[in-house]
Amino acid sequence: MGNGTLENKIIEHCAPTLAGMKSAGLFSYFFADALDAKKQLQQINGLLNEKGVYVEALLWRKDSVLVYTYRPQILGQELEKEGAWELLKACGYKSTQVESCLEHLKTRLDGYTCFPHEIGLFLGYPLEDVKGFIENGGRNCKCCGLWKVYCNEKETTKLFARLNKCTDVYRHVFAAGRGIVQMTVCAC
Repeated sequence: MGNGTLENKIIEHCAPTLAGMKSAGLFSYFFADALDAKKQLQQINGLLNEKGVYVEALLWRKDSVLVYTYRPQILGQELEKEGAWELLKACGYKSTQVESCLEHLKTRLDGYTCFPHEIGLFLGYPLEDVKGFIENGGRNCKCCGLWKVYCNEKETTKLFARLNKCTDVYRHVFAAGRGIVQMTVCAC
């Protein structure tokens, strides 16, 4: 596929997921042709699925799609962590099975008036930070980085630095001509 726009967006927003450092990433992808965007998503999946990375459309809009890039194996482990299920259940989820959870998340996103805040669990954010965000209505965080931090500020700040460094390296290597498949760590 070369250095196409969708690949650029995946590198920009999901490099830590490609590197196996984070379970998932999320971004809006703007397109001129929905059929072409669907074809690009299929092509990317054809390249990355064998490495354990999946790219899925969570919400289609008139000229954009909310693209979720994830590692089902890691995501499944995170959704089953103590406390995560209780939060998901309170939001109407019926199971911690990844496919079931993603289908329910899509339903919650469709026509939302307020973005479903449990999405932080689907992005690998710490449970304490997701709960803190919900309980505080997004206010009173200790610091902001890739997400709003309510617990373990020092530790999370170091994690942000590692994740940002990963993205910088992936951007540079991709711009130098390395392909997205070569840059994706296998989940073997």
